[in-house]
Amino acid sequence: MKRKLNSMKKLVFVIFLISSLAWSQEDEKEKQGALRESKDLTWEANKDLSENKFVEAEVEYRRAISKSDENIAAPFNLGNAYYTKETYSEAFGRFKEAGELATEKTDKHKAYHNMGNVFMKRKEYEKAVEAYKQALRNEPNDEETRYNLALAKEMLKKEQQQDDQNKDNKDNEDNQDQKDKNEDKKEGDNKEEKKDQDQKDQGDEGDEGDKKDQNEDEKEGEGDEKKEQQKQPDQGEQQEQQQQRPNQLSKQQIQNLLEAMQNEEKKVQEKIDAQKVKGVKVKNEKDW
Repeated sequence: MKRKLNSMKKLVFVIFLISSLAWSQEDEKEKQGALRESKDLTWEANKDLSENKFVEAEVEYRRAISKSDENIAAPFNLGNAYYTKETYSEAFGRFKEAGELATEKTDKHKAYHNMGNVFMKRKEYEKAVEAYKQALRNEPNDEETRYNLALAKEMLKKEQQQDDQNKDNKDNEDNQDQKDKNEDKKEGDNKEEKKDQDQKDQGDEGDEGDKKDQNEDEKEGEGDEKKEQQKQPDQGEQQEQQQQRPNQLSKQQIQNLLEAMQNEEKKVQEKIDAQKVKGVKVKNEKDW
């Protein structure tokens, strides 16, 4: 019984192995068929590209890439087509794809070399240096790659020097701007200080002018008062003038004069009264 089971197991294993080989062979045939079809499409695309049929060639390359990932020529050639059209971003993507799919060092070298060319066109010199170095790791004896690497290093050096120069210029400009600002501020402070001094001087001149005017007014007032005093005699002079008047009456003389006038008025009044006693003559006859 055990022998029969062992025999059955061996039979099943043999059948599984044969089936696996068959499936593997079938799968390999499919891959080979897809690869052949991909290469055919790549050939058609190359032909279209040589006839300046870029759109048709692009379509054929894309179909070839979708058929097989073992056809490194399809993405690499499509990258070259984009590079010729100066579509550098698309070209870089296809070269990178070819480098990742490649299993042979020669293919990897070509892919990284062309990626370096793209970086040079985009003036990304630091990335170009790294791409060329990677290409030389896969093909150390390629003289073209060595030349491009040296050129990329030289361009990178100049770029760094230019950046340093620009930085120095910017620092100098910033320092000059700060210096100009300080000078402008200093000049403004000097102007403000001068303005304040001028205002102060004007104020002092105004005060001196007021004082001068006040002194002049005081002098003028003193002059007028002095003139007035000169015009008006003093009290002593007035008394002397009064004493010198010959027609001036004394108080006794005035009193005597008043009494004389009163006596004269009295006499006149008595005469009037005497006339009143005698009366006026009356007429008895009528006027006819």
